[in-house]
Amino acid sequence: MLFNHTPASASHSFDDENLTATTGLVPIMALAQKAGLPALAEDRLTVTTTGADKGANPAPKLATLVAGMAAGADSIDDMNIVRHGGMKHLFDRVYAPSTLGSFLRSFAFGHVRQLDAISSRFLTNLNAHTPLLPTNQDSAQASMIFVDVDDTVIDVHSASKQGAGFGYQGSRGLNALLATASTASSGQIIVGQRLRKGSTSSARGADKFVSDALATTTRINSGTSVLVRADSAYYSSGVVKAAHDGGAHVSITVRMDKRVKAAIGMISDDSWTGIEYPEAIYDEDSGAWISKAEVAEIPFTAFTSKKKALQTTGRLVVRRIPELNETKRAAGQDPLFNLFRYHAFFTTVDQDRFDTVAADHIHRRHAIIEQINAELKNGALAHMPSGVFNANAAWLAVAAITHNLLRAAAGVVGGRMGKVRAQTLRTRIISVPARIAHRARKLILHLPRAWPWATEFSRLWQSALGPPRTVSI
Repeated sequence: MLFNHTPASASHSFDDENLTATTGLVPIMALAQKAGLPALAEDRLTVTTTGADKGANPAPKLATLVAGMAAGADSIDDMNIVRHGGMKHLFDRVYAPSTLGSFLRSFAFGHVRQLDAISSRFLTNLNAHTPLLPTNQDSAQASMIFVDVDDTVIDVHSASKQGAGFGYQGSRGLNALLATASTASSGQIIVGQRLRKGSTSSARGADKFVSDALATTTRINSGTSVLVRADSAYYSSGVVKAAHDGGAHVSITVRMDKRVKAAIGMISDDSWTGIEYPEAIYDEDSGAWISKAEVAEIPFTAFTSKKKALQTTGRLVVRRIPELNETKRAAGQDPLFNLFRYHAFFTTVDQDRFDTVAADHIHRRHAIIEQINAELKNGALAHMPSGVFNANAAWLAVAAITHNLLRAAAGVVGGRMGKVRAQTLRTRIISVPARIAHRARKLILHLPRAWPWATEFSRLWQSALGPPRTVSI
């Protein structure tokens, strides 16, 4: 695109009081209000209002934080993005960043848990406006909900932040534990979030966390089979029991201990089935691209060292690839493990539902939770805005609420945009400019002519606000 040099001169001025740059927040926040976010905040958020009343008016302050994050804010200062031009004509009580920072710093642990409860109930309300976890009976996979659990380290650059520490990635940060839920035909929603100290082990408190995440998932779509997927950090009797008590199956990577290696050694040579990856995977250990593997399985009882009530029977599904690293092959002591590298997971799903190949494919799909980690870190979690731990924990909870609101908005729009990421929704729907006009007590928004996603914008507007009689596109 070339600059138009026709004008003799060019200038600019920031003086239009009726222009907005994030007009898509109108239907987005209307959807949030329709789903009861302000009412939930008023009923359940009881932040202390001593001194300068920092915790007063929690509903509009929470709404301002959500709107700012939806527009792309990743710090307290960025909340100014909702305080420009004609936004005052569209929204009431949009708070300044300094006020929002004081509000977050007034949170105690109990208030963060109140936000968690609001997030869970808000999800249920959003589901009434658009199915967040749609399933069908076309196949076993299409009729199941997948709950993925993982943690990620959010880097911080100051040792003075409460809770900052060196986590498993080797960098200083805070640890965010997340649970997402999705189906074969939906995007991922966040059904659980916790902020923890940076040095916290991945599995700490995971059993209670899984129970809460499953309770939220059940409220959204009860009566549907659920599969909890996780990596080896969460392979514990407590997590598996929590999933079982919540009515879910599990698919969890196991650690290569003696029992697992012994079980793999019992798999006969003719039990292995060849599979091909849709796309080649780069193997860092061997420095080669892997496009083929073999899978097999064997019955397995997990946690035999625990009391009988915690022992769980299921299947050990194993995937193996040739060991191409000559150094490791030469150094190995066990011929079985010299020739191949093995990756195993434990699942309680019956073979009648998912055979060995299908079970392996579905387990590997656990990696989709990394998309949510990346999306959040590219948005609201690019920074942890406060030195106070509970303020940052509240920030994470608000980020989850915002993510789910945008997922619901994408679902309302539907079509090809039904599963788009937050950044795509911002580009196409939220960050559309408009000029505000008033006529006969009507508020009219004049949006750009030939906006490529005008139809999708109008679809979201109609769902949240009714037929767009007052909008000119």
